[in-house]
Amino acid sequence: MNTLQSIKQFEPLKEQYERELELFTLEQLQQKPTEQEWSIGQVYVHLINSALYMQLSSAEQCLSGESSASGSPSDSTSEMKEMKERKNAIYAEGSLPPIRVHVDPFPGYTPIQPGSKEELIQGMAEVLRRLKELEPAVAQAPEHRTVPHPGFGEMNAKEWFLLVEMHFRHHLRQLERLKPFVASI
Repeated sequence: MNTLQSIKQFEPLKEQYERELELFTLEQLQQKPTEQEWSIGQVYVHLINSALYMQLSSAEQCLSGESSASGSPSDSTSEMKEMKERKNAIYAEGSLPPIRVHVDPFPGYTPIQPGSKEELIQGMAEVLRRLKELEPAVAQAPEHRTVPHPGFGEMNAKEWFLLVEMHFRHHLRQLERLKPFVASI
């Protein structure tokens, strides 16, 4: 997939997430099924923050040259090879695998509860604005400029950029699991 196609696929996803917000009150969006699980609102905050402060920021680092050079000595380790294979598989497939990922809660990772629905709508609009703003540069970015991802290893600007839409699409499954709980409140 190219960068323009990614934006074209992101736009209806953003609209779908916005329509879903209309189904719930802010109180419902903040309800967690268990202490270990996130609320629907936290999923939205996670998606917005991941896109703005990890994925697109990493793409910008690749563009600016503030990135690591590919071919570092650590690329030869089996862990790095596994990460590269995992990354190559998701980009070949065009989506993240349909598995639940559990990361133990820690400060800075566990999203805060949203303060309002408007905050979430504005956040998603900002993600789309940044995608459109960065797209021309990302489409022309050199592939050798990379920034490491904790699970996929070294990624270039285009890979970081394409991850935004895949990540939003991936979390639709989580929303489907959470909606029956929230509807029962």
